[in-house]
Amino acid sequence: MTFAWRLLDRCLAAAESDGYCSPTDVRQCPPAELGRVVGFFVVERRSIVQGDYTAVVDGPDGPTVVDVEGDYQPGDPYGDWRYDSEGCFDITPLNPPPSSAEVFSFFQRLPLPQLTTQHQPPGDGLTGLPVIFYTDSPTTQTFTVDIRGFQVVIEATAEQFTWHTGDATGQITSSDPGRPYPEETVEHSYRSGTYTAHLTVTWGATFTVNGGTPADVPGTTTTDGPPVTFDVLQARTVLTNPYD
Repeated sequence: MTFAWRLLDRCLAAAESDGYCSPTDVRQCPPAELGRVVGFFVVERRSIVQGDYTAVVDGPDGPTVVDVEGDYQPGDPYGDWRYDSEGCFDITPLNPPPSSAEVFSFFQRLPLPQLTTQHQPPGDGLTGLPVIFYTDSPTTQTFTVDIRGFQVVIEATAEQFTWHTGDATGQITSSDPGRPYPEETVEHSYRSGTYTAHLTVTWGATFTVNGGTPADVPGTTTTDGPPVTFDVLQARTVLTNPYD
């Protein structure tokens, strides 16, 4: 191999050579076919030391073979990067579609909703009467992100709900977001006192790349919802005289 080659964004190439990038340095390419990645790049090359300790350099009359002096070994780069050409290039082979692991790293940083905890009765609870928990926040969310020029659509779904009860019981885990009375599915009995509860949601997701076949995101992430504080009162029987 006589030269090493590299593609540079034209703005980056201008910044390296001139110290800044201006709007006139930006170039656009025609829209690419679906699934292809095309961009405008500057092509640069750099000499490589050959097995006979020579290298090809740019001379006044064109490329010239010179003997390499100094502590160089065959295969080492020699000299500076040199401008070769520029234009629109299809870099699809150099830019493979995002892997599932790469999508997962984006999934972990998405602004997933923090689901609020609703409880019934809505004010103070009573001992002997279970407190009903549920959330009416959205349990699905769609995000469209750009990963290296690919349009990736991530469909996030709440898969597990962990209700932190705020007492010694610790937590209740469910696969559904609960429901209000009379179709309640998540409830908990308390002794009298003041309690603070909150909801942790475990999210899973599927994704598509440029409208392709959906695939599973290989992992989950969690969000914690805002806390809710309530009192549980002790109900006491009071005898009254019906004739008073």
